[in-house]
Amino acid sequence: MAGSKMSLLLAVVLVLSVLLTGATHAGPEMDPYKILGVTRSASQAEIKKVYKRLAKEWHPDKNKNPGAEDMFIKITKSYEILSNEDKRANYDRYGQTDDTQPYSSGRYGHRHDSFYFDESFFNFPFNSKTHRDFADSKYTLHFNQYINDVVPNSYKRPYLIKITSDWCFSCIHIEPVWKEVVQEMETLGVGIGVVDVGYERRLANHLGAHRTPSILGVINGKVTFFHYAVAKEHLRQFVEDLLPQRLVERVTDKNDLQFLNSWHELNKPHVLLFDQVPVVPLLYKLTAFAYKDYLQFGYVDQGLSETANLQKQFNINTYAPTMLVFKENIDKPADIIQAKGMKKQIIDEFMSNNKFLLAPRLVNQKLFDELCPVKQFHRRRKYCVLLMTRDEETFSFGNQAFLSFASANTKEVVRFAYVYQRLQQPLCDILMQNKDSAQSPPQVVILERRNAAGKALFKPVTAWNGSEEDKQRLLDELERLQKDPSILIHDAMLPELNNEFASMFVIRWIYASYDYLSEVIDDILHNNWREMMPLLSLIFSALFILFGTVVIQAFSDSSEDKQTKPKAKDGTKAENGSPGSGASSRPPKKNFVEVTELTDITYMSNLVKLRPGHMNIVLVLTDASKNILLSKFAKEVYSFTGSLTLHFSFLNIDKHSEWMNTLLEYAQDAMQIDADEDDGGNHKMDYTGYVLALNGHKKYLCLFKPVYTGEDLEGKSSEDEGATTGGRSRSSSRDDHPPRKSNRSRSISTLQIHHKLDRLGLWMERLMEGTLPRYYIPSWPGLDKITPCK
Repeated sequence: MAGSKMSLLLAVVLVLSVLLTGATHAGPEMDPYKILGVTRSASQAEIKKVYKRLAKEWHPDKNKNPGAEDMFIKITKSYEILSNEDKRANYDRYGQTDDTQPYSSGRYGHRHDSFYFDESFFNFPFNSKTHRDFADSKYTLHFNQYINDVVPNSYKRPYLIKITSDWCFSCIHIEPVWKEVVQEMETLGVGIGVVDVGYERRLANHLGAHRTPSILGVINGKVTFFHYAVAKEHLRQFVEDLLPQRLVERVTDKNDLQFLNSWHELNKPHVLLFDQVPVVPLLYKLTAFAYKDYLQFGYVDQGLSETANLQKQFNINTYAPTMLVFKENIDKPADIIQAKGMKKQIIDEFMSNNKFLLAPRLVNQKLFDELCPVKQFHRRRKYCVLLMTRDEETFSFGNQAFLSFASANTKEVVRFAYVYQRLQQPLCDILMQNKDSAQSPPQVVILERRNAAGKALFKPVTAWNGSEEDKQRLLDELERLQKDPSILIHDAMLPELNNEFASMFVIRWIYASYDYLSEVIDDILHNNWREMMPLLSLIFSALFILFGTVVIQAFSDSSEDKQTKPKAKDGTKAENGSPGSGASSRPPKKNFVEVTELTDITYMSNLVKLRPGHMNIVLVLTDASKNILLSKFAKEVYSFTGSLTLHFSFLNIDKHSEWMNTLLEYAQDAMQIDADEDDGGNHKMDYTGYVLALNGHKKYLCLFKPVYTGEDLEGKSSEDEGATTGGRSRSSSRDDHPPRKSNRSRSISTLQIHHKLDRLGLWMERLMEGTLPRYYIPSWPGLDKITPCK
């Protein structure tokens, strides 16, 4: 019993000692400021000076104190923290001194009321906002920044974007690789971005990022997701795969002349990079993408025997990468750069200085704007010497003479260019002051652009055939221009240049489609279904629309044609006698309106089962008034036949008066005036000239009642329009409608019937605006109501 008590006591003592030891280890870490004896505001120079002094003092080789070695280690560790701005800021913010715990220190916890949570107890680096790596803050993207900056810039350089969030455990594991890749890619010119899903949900949804962590690339405004394991080699290859495949051409002794001679066709300088590596460097590919609109890029592998003649021809040093720029002269480079380790800044400056040929051809407005910019300040004047020539072989001598003259130019304020009169005729007509410049001889003009709207000052210098006299005359004018800019005496508004490379759009579109399909197949192979859902939804929607609107419509049209053939004799000729046919949703062909009769055969398709959003405009007539009313009806509604939702029909009231009476029972307020005028209902209603707008799907109608102008056409006021909008006339019934009994007592003339539809055009306008009264029908009258009256 005593032994068991002793064992229990020893166990308790052992547990307490372990806990105390853990508490000791969890205590405050060393303070680098105290160890070095500097303040928190000390500069790097002060810290370095103190460190050198203490390191000499406590170096184990010079200080024999037993604690010298430990003290020297603390001094070194403290200096390592405070000399690095990132580590120093991290320590100032979180108290961090151990690289293995980058997000929190053991002495910092979170206290929420009476609940105390110490992250160091679990030793887990949570990725909350306050503990996230502060280096990501300078790359943080917001929605507006992405739309306004990243997307436009992605046409010049690719972007690598990381999707992260608070408390993202998996995000911690990719941080070391991400930091290393960012440091490398940013120096090469790749854009970097970080999106926090918790604070930029809108941007994350816009990018299609539904999980964290995710890495994606953006190029030419298009988003591509990274699917492989997060490793430096994989991310580097991912960035390389984002770039178009035909940016850089492989050049050897066999195709070098073909490559360099294409400067005239492409209107661009050509750049050749000589290097020892077998693959094209990523930095060179990124440069080619950034300057693809200005320069053509080629790569020469110096390790191949097929490139020996090229290296010998241009005397290339094999110990350092060499970059050559060729312009019009393919035998001698216009500029050269050679460096052991080429930096992006050096290459960018080199490319910017060689973006144009010595005398480029103006092929579009963008090139014209850059070569001949608009004058902004007096000291920034830019003059353009423009040769307007032709592309026939007989003019090649003069064109070559102009190029040699431009090559000898040393004045930075003067730019040389030429245009082909056949391709830029509107510009040449103005500058040559000739209405038919396509047949004029070549001519040189000096011009200065004054504003972006196209205003320019110019002066024709000389007709140009490349002779020495022409060159001397042009040289004299340029010298005069330097002394007196007022010699440009003519002014004009220049038209926008034609885009001569527009035909190449089809080729670029084919290449872009190929790249896009390759990415789609790659996404499918990696089962990235959630990110593929928008594309799959678009494809299936397109197929459904194709099937629903084309295939089904084809079958329905053929069936309707069969149904309407027997009834062709009931069709009407409207507008120059063109025959009416089945109701159609297409715009009118030529100058006729298609009108069909509403019968028991067409009743279901033209009314009851009418598609949602479609309406049938039905004219009510009799056998006697059929031809006159149909002709007038076609003229009034012709301007509305372009709408695909309107169908036009007529109803013979002699056959279907019972159906008409049943339908208008639901529009009693519209018929109230007529009921009052009907002398107690002793006489049969005359619906001739009524027009019904029937919405079969929503089951409502709009009613047009004719305006009886008769012979007294001037006796009607504008208030009559109210009678056409549903029956509520603003004037008295005696003013608007003469007694029907007196009208029926005399024969209705052709003129009176014709004028029944005078206000139909105004009524149709209000129908399209949706301002007419609507009378809803519980259900359309059945087929028994559509039977001839016997």
